[in-house]
Amino acid sequence: MVVCGDDGLAHRLATELRSVYREQVVLVVPPSRRTPPQPMAGRARAASAALFGRMVTAVNRGTDGSDDTLVPDERVMEAAEPSEAVLADAGVDRAAALALVYDDDETNIRAALTARRLNPRLRLVLRLYNRRLGQHIEELLDQAAELAGHRDGHGGHGGHGGHGADIATTVLSDADTTAPALVATALVGTSKVVDAEGLLLRAVERRPPRPGEVADPGLCTLALLSATSNDPAGAEGSEDSGDGPQLLPGADAVAAATGRGAVVLEQVSYSGPALPARRAGVMPFASLFSARLRWSLAGLVAAVVALAVALILVTDDHPLHAIYITLLDLFAINEPAVDAPFGQQVLQLLSGLVGLLLLPVLLAAVLEALGTFRTASALRKPPRGLSGHVVLLGLGKIGTRVLTRLRELHIPVVCVEADPEARGMAVARRLRVPVVVGDVTQEGVLESAKIHRADALLALTSIDTTNLEAVLYARSVRPDLRAVLRLYDDDFAKAVYRTLRTAHPAALTRSRSVSHLAAPAFAGAMMGRQILGAIPVERRVLLFAAVVVNGHPQLEGRTVAEAFRPGAWRVLALDTAARGDTAGAEPPGSGLVWDLPATYVLRAGDRVVLAATRRGLAELLGRRTRSPR
Repeated sequence: MVVCGDDGLAHRLATELRSVYREQVVLVVPPSRRTPPQPMAGRARAASAALFGRMVTAVNRGTDGSDDTLVPDERVMEAAEPSEAVLADAGVDRAAALALVYDDDETNIRAALTARRLNPRLRLVLRLYNRRLGQHIEELLDQAAELAGHRDGHGGHGGHGGHGADIATTVLSDADTTAPALVATALVGTSKVVDAEGLLLRAVERRPPRPGEVADPGLCTLALLSATSNDPAGAEGSEDSGDGPQLLPGADAVAAATGRGAVVLEQVSYSGPALPARRAGVMPFASLFSARLRWSLAGLVAAVVALAVALILVTDDHPLHAIYITLLDLFAINEPAVDAPFGQQVLQLLSGLVGLLLLPVLLAAVLEALGTFRTASALRKPPRGLSGHVVLLGLGKIGTRVLTRLRELHIPVVCVEADPEARGMAVARRLRVPVVVGDVTQEGVLESAKIHRADALLALTSIDTTNLEAVLYARSVRPDLRAVLRLYDDDFAKAVYRTLRTAHPAALTRSRSVSHLAAPAFAGAMMGRQILGAIPVERRVLLFAAVVVNGHPQLEGRTVAEAFRPGAWRVLALDTAARGDTAGAEPPGSGLVWDLPATYVLRAGDRVVLAATRRGLAELLGRRTRSPR
């Protein structure tokens, strides 16, 4: 496996591949004398640069104490950019997979095109922020691999395992991968959704029940949360703790887990084709005018109709002519009814009075419409009575994706951003989200975001000290505020969590490293395209994968109950469409059967959807480190 990158994600990914999947890794990073490019410069990045150097040492040393130390074929290379010579020196022509996780999309695309030319049968994993461009790049590189396979006589199949998916290209975004985890961390009970390849898997974190009770298992229990604390996101839930969350527990463990929270599977269904996107920029008619103005217009229309009906009754005139005369009187362009009957004269006076009332209403409508169009492209300010909202700090790559997720869940948000030209500003305008422009470290900025009435604070700027300072200040205003802060290094995140929890035991605090949340999804994609997605469980990760039963002795010929290995993997659903048998599928046309009986025997042609831990999936895939030449 070859990993190329310029930040913490590359190092975390390399460690993930070695320690979990036991793969040989070549890591290509910028020279150690150079600081990795960061979005913002300053003294806060000096600590990150030091951590970067320590992580390089950790990758070479193997810090977890296991038998995954570097063998002669595993090494760290230093190169300013992934040129053709660097990729060739890293052994891309002989590699099984290549991950390009530079922070710059153009660098990753250029290196991917070069790598595909050097090795058409290489499995590629790219880190791209632009989703639409990523889809096109996937299709382009897969088509190039298929054509090269036909020319070489492989028919588009190659790689390890002989499946076409082994040479596929997968484009991921660390922002898209981590945004659901950050949202779910900030909001207790938020559903975690994995949506890929037409499958929709929804899991939810259930609160700990009353003492002596067991949490509702839903369709099945995916994990039992830590029992040591009501806020188990720190050292207790880390990878190397002994009393952290229990992934994929057995029936006996679930029955004995009284008083513990749980992550349960609520729904497995077919997501279907994506709905066409709504046309942007079209403003609803009702949003042009206020409710008071609309009621005023409706009252005037009703008065005009009443006057027209009264004129019909008084003059016995034709309805259309009566309406015409009423409008003329309304706009004061009709002749005075001097010689007309008394009733008609009264109606003309009333019509003139209604016309006078109509003028200010029409003027107000014009001014409101112009004001609405003018402010549609401007940033909104937090409303006066806003409460129960989420304060989001930072509208960079991560913050923009988190903002989109929060609005999809219809959660009120107030954003704080120091840079008026940040990439998320346009998204905030389009979603009509209130934004406070200012440095969060300055006094009064968080108060403008109504932090004293907020439910949660998400500090997602690219500077660790800014996030930490914002959380500490917010805690001085609201000691019980739920806070989540993004930190560069995972060890630092755990240390910050423990300190904040000790200082504020009644408040929920979560500290998260983006590289820690994103690395499992990237590592799973390098192992093959069968990885559908991942959900965080405290500080661990649970993967969802689609696996063909054929060739896996742990699954083939076994019943669903026998194939379940607690703590490693569990079969959730059967995709009968893969073998052309859709009988009993739910819903029709999806070929997905999730309520499999425990006695169902898995056959060689079955394609199953399963939940697995990282080590369990590595064992199931059957790849091990090859002996050095």
